[in-house]
Amino acid sequence: METASINLVTNESKVKRLASMDALRGFDMLMISGGGSFIYLLGGKTGFAWVDAISAQFVHPEWHGFTFYDFIFPLFLFLAGTSLSFSLTGGLARGISKSALLSKTFKRMLILVALGILDKNAPIDIFDLAQIRYGSVLGRIGLATFIGAILYMNFSFTSRIWIAISTLILYYLSLVAIPVPGYGAGDLSFEGNLVGWFDRNFMPGKLKQGTYDELALLTQFPAICLTLFGTIAGDILLRNQVVGNKLRQLFLCGLIGIVTGLFWDLVFPINKHLWSSSFIMLTTGMAFTMLATFYWVIDVKGFKKWAFFFQVIGMNSLVIYLAVRFIDFNASSKLLFEGFYKYAPERWHEVFNALGGFVIVWLFLYFLYRNKIFVKV
Repeated sequence: METASINLVTNESKVKRLASMDALRGFDMLMISGGGSFIYLLGGKTGFAWVDAISAQFVHPEWHGFTFYDFIFPLFLFLAGTSLSFSLTGGLARGISKSALLSKTFKRMLILVALGILDKNAPIDIFDLAQIRYGSVLGRIGLATFIGAILYMNFSFTSRIWIAISTLILYYLSLVAIPVPGYGAGDLSFEGNLVGWFDRNFMPGKLKQGTYDELALLTQFPAICLTLFGTIAGDILLRNQVVGNKLRQLFLCGLIGIVTGLFWDLVFPINKHLWSSSFIMLTTGMAFTMLATFYWVIDVKGFKKWAFFFQVIGMNSLVIYLAVRFIDFNASSKLLFEGFYKYAPERWHEVFNALGGFVIVWLFLYFLYRNKIFVKV
């Protein structure tokens, strides 16, 4: 096995946080913390077809298909991998051992799994474990970064690419070749797919859709590939090479991912619920492209002021993810702003209330930012 740090920046002072990564993470969390809901609620209210078309991109398809809203979670997993490459490279540059870094990542995984269970089940009935949903967004991030850390510190840049590609091919072959009792092989319907059968038979606790859960067991494998591809992007950014080469490589990876995903869709439909290999490649390509764009605009060209809005959100992503789950910002918005928007047409009330809720969210995060309060695990 080869070390992952070859040709990377190894001087601790040069392994620094990129403003573009925080801004892109903030953009992603904006969609989760109220921005996506606000855009969706604009649908059918303005009379503009283009607004309705954008609004339609902020609801998940029932099964096969793709909207921009499907991209939000994969982008976060990808960025988790990009950040992982920076943190591990920085840690190794400071003389921290691989075992110590891995131990820290393992503890982080356990914390995220626990927080994820709390997030998906609150209030938790600890006396009825069969009714607890164990699959979660946070748990998936924790496990993906832990596995990603193991692979990052023990396999080279090229090896990790091949591991990810091989995993996606094996996942595809499994879903089309392994027969499901009562349905046969290659059934990619909601009822007959291998992932659902595996969940029903081997996943403890409650499944989100009763007979299926997109955050359960088998879909973890393709999800990890997103984080692995994120480490590839991180290594490109960390390399000792001219900026132009970095940008070309990031954009090329983006193009390859998007084209591969669209072609794979012809035989293995793009499907967020199944985390299909075509879905992983498409969203990976989109993530590379967005990261390259943010990096070029913010870190290369130096246009940073506009990104501050997103950075405030991106610096406390865990806080805002849990805050919007446990704090009713929309109720606060109604208390604070209904006296203003009640004079607008009634169909606009929910739109203005959602906007007010997000304003409160951002101001809360800005307060944390100004006081240098950044919650990490």
